[in-house]
Amino acid sequence: MAEFTMELNEDQKQVRDWIHGFAADVIRPAAAEWDEREETPWPVIQEAAKVGIYSLDFYAQQFFDPTGLGIPMAMEELFWGDAGIALSIVGTGLAAIGVLANGTEEQIGTWIPQMYGTPDDVKVAAFCSSEPDAGSDVGAMRTRAVYDQAADEWVLNGTKTWATNGGIANVHIVVAVVDPDLGTKGHGSFIVPPGTPGLSQGQKFKKHGIRASHTAEVVLEDVRIPGSCLLGGKEKLDERLARAREKAKAGGGERVKNAAMATFEASRPAVGAMAVGTARAAYEVALDYAKTRTQFGRPIIDNQGVAFQLADMRTQIDAARLLVWRASWMAIAGKPFTAAEGSMSKLYASEVAKKVTAQAVQILGGNGFTREYPVERMHRDAAIYTIFEGTSEIQRLVIARTLSGMPIR
Repeated sequence: MAEFTMELNEDQKQVRDWIHGFAADVIRPAAAEWDEREETPWPVIQEAAKVGIYSLDFYAQQFFDPTGLGIPMAMEELFWGDAGIALSIVGTGLAAIGVLANGTEEQIGTWIPQMYGTPDDVKVAAFCSSEPDAGSDVGAMRTRAVYDQAADEWVLNGTKTWATNGGIANVHIVVAVVDPDLGTKGHGSFIVPPGTPGLSQGQKFKKHGIRASHTAEVVLEDVRIPGSCLLGGKEKLDERLARAREKAKAGGGERVKNAAMATFEASRPAVGAMAVGTARAAYEVALDYAKTRTQFGRPIIDNQGVAFQLADMRTQIDAARLLVWRASWMAIAGKPFTAAEGSMSKLYASEVAKKVTAQAVQILGGNGFTREYPVERMHRDAAIYTIFEGTSEIQRLVIARTLSGMPIR
């Protein structure tokens, strides 16, 4: 019988401890400052690049960990340090996943290195899908991509919103409508190279949490890009559109995933791991506080009202991690998400992060409500997990439709 284990191997433990050390020594001391500044923490990203954490090689090694646990382990430790700074460090990864999931080998080799730059000249990338009127409803997307056959160029027009690193990125990955008659099946993903005329940053958002991560609109006005910048190539796109048109004529639904959906499905367990990291950080602060804070002559952890909260917090964090690990293992093993296990992991971990950070604030009482203690920031940061890369409501919809056999649009 094959051995079953849930214990990390020695190599994984070393990597985990290395990332944890960086999070403790570099990220945490800078967290409050960059949260207040609401700016991209370039010096911290550069430090991450110098030690090898912000690099294509690092993420490739974790992505191809045969157990599937490399990425969730790394995400948990980085976001244990601070969610805003960690998102600035890993935000490029969503664009990189978009290229890995949909691009050709040549596109992967050409563009992903340009997303990261070098330790002496770090760069970031942005994945642009959401629009002012098309967040959860990707079928309402209006950004258009029109092919100019004579010039072998694609022309992009529209406005993207909620883009991490939007406008400051070296490389932008943009999801756009190619055939509006096909709804979500008529979308394609495009690489916008550095310095392309017509792309500009719109509004930069001042956010409730993850304030060290840059979030902005991206405006596309007659943006012309080479035909080779269509992810996957035009032949592959034409074949997919032709199949979708045939299905539409026959009156049948097609469950071919569009480019944005493929990217989000691949990244959802990783987002769950981010939420686990934030929840664990808040729980540890609350636990330490409960053991040292004295009221009525004894530590407050001696009170069942506090102790039981901590017991529930730890139980929920561990359960969330197990769902994340299961989905990550299934993905690397090539097992289909027949019950939307990726969405399950993101849904549960996100809700746990919101709940646990709120409980941490409550356990610290008035101190938890001040910026003197980090749980206030962690509580603000945790709110994003139930919103970005598919709201909790969308995750439930995906799970329900998967279970019922209905098409996921």
